[in-house]
Amino acid sequence: MHGPRKLLVIEDDPGLQKQLRWAYDDCEVLIAGTRAEAIEQLRAHEPDIVTLDLGLPPDPDGTSEGFAVLAELLALKPDLKVIVASGHAARESALKAIAQGAYDFYSKPIDIDELGLIVRRAFHVTELERENRRLVDLAVAEPGMAKILTGAPEMHKVMRTVERVATTDASVLLLGASGTGKELLAHGLHDASARKDGTFVAINCAAIPENLLESELFGHEKGAFTGAVKTTPGKIEMAHKGTLFLDEVGDIPLSLQVKLLRFLQERVIERVGGRKPIAVDTRIVCATHRDLDAMIAAESFREDLYYRLAEIVVKIPALADRPGDAALLARAFVRRMAPEVNSAVKGLSPGALAAIDAWRWPGNVRELENRIKRAVIMADGKYVSAEDLDLPDSDAPGEVDVINLKAAREVADRKMIRRALARADGNISASAKILGISRPTLYDLLKQYDMQD
Repeated sequence: MHGPRKLLVIEDDPGLQKQLRWAYDDCEVLIAGTRAEAIEQLRAHEPDIVTLDLGLPPDPDGTSEGFAVLAELLALKPDLKVIVASGHAARESALKAIAQGAYDFYSKPIDIDELGLIVRRAFHVTELERENRRLVDLAVAEPGMAKILTGAPEMHKVMRTVERVATTDASVLLLGASGTGKELLAHGLHDASARKDGTFVAINCAAIPENLLESELFGHEKGAFTGAVKTTPGKIEMAHKGTLFLDEVGDIPLSLQVKLLRFLQERVIERVGGRKPIAVDTRIVCATHRDLDAMIAAESFREDLYYRLAEIVVKIPALADRPGDAALLARAFVRRMAPEVNSAVKGLSPGALAAIDAWRWPGNVRELENRIKRAVIMADGKYVSAEDLDLPDSDAPGEVDVINLKAAREVADRKMIRRALARADGNISASAKILGISRPTLYDLLKQYDMQD
């Protein structure tokens, strides 16, 4: 944390104000006795932790003013940790406060040691959440697997597989729809390998005309064809001691597949128009969205080449099959793009997040990134709306393929919890509020489903 820890004590009893100020000499203690003073202190000093006596004037014998203060505090700073106290029907009021977004509660008369433990824990959780948000921001720019932002177990499994095979020289085939992050994973594999100091070279085999692809891959000698005014190395040669990423490998024509197979078998190439074999030490990673098994059956892709390229096959799930990731990525894209294209935008509205969760994203992460960029540019207010995204402002439940009701409930719970955590940027209190449950209940569910990591 930057600067001293700040604790706001909202308490109208002067004696308790002094006692609490004395008890927390390791942080800056701010005091407020009314709603107006509390809001003024929040705006001026932005404390992370608040202790709130629900029995405030003009309703010192009730809780109406305390709940009004709670609502206003959380509206101004949703990630604020508010610890409530009440001597009036304490348990019922405390549970109601937690349901409305409070972090924790304590009972009167005050036990300073007990309250101190709750406050220290709240500061610790706040620091962890701040660090998590910092790492999420860095993840967009860091090398290797850190570039891949995900909270989905399905994608974590893919990343673990890629990291495991990165230490070998095995050829890897990445299978996934367009826009799922195949090149990002290939980069991550290279950065985690012993070849990380070598060059990472990528070529999209579908984007280059067939008559030029051979020259792009293998290079050419001067005078090999019209326009070949100098000797030029190909992508394979440029990736010597590094990694060559062949994107859309299924689009390589049969005539060129034979030459690629020879390289994989012998590890030598000949440039177009050349006669001298050149030894090249290059690791091959390839990717495609095509059904290579069907292409082999149709004899449009060589089976022997497939087995050379696919020593390890990694299947990448579509964005729609990674619950919560769309919202998580959308937040990261907004944070990255807003300063560049529309600095007035601060985030995504609840309607936009619901629409993002509901959309199936046929274009995957690439479609999401494009929509977010357009929406940030077009947004008139501080928050991107579903209308800015040009998405319907609604939600639709997905089908659950399970064998009994208990399993179906767990699948649904896990999916909704991941989505809520993504929407709330990892904030437990805000996630519980989205789910309509108390914070302790959400903690219990995270523990029950082993989702605490």
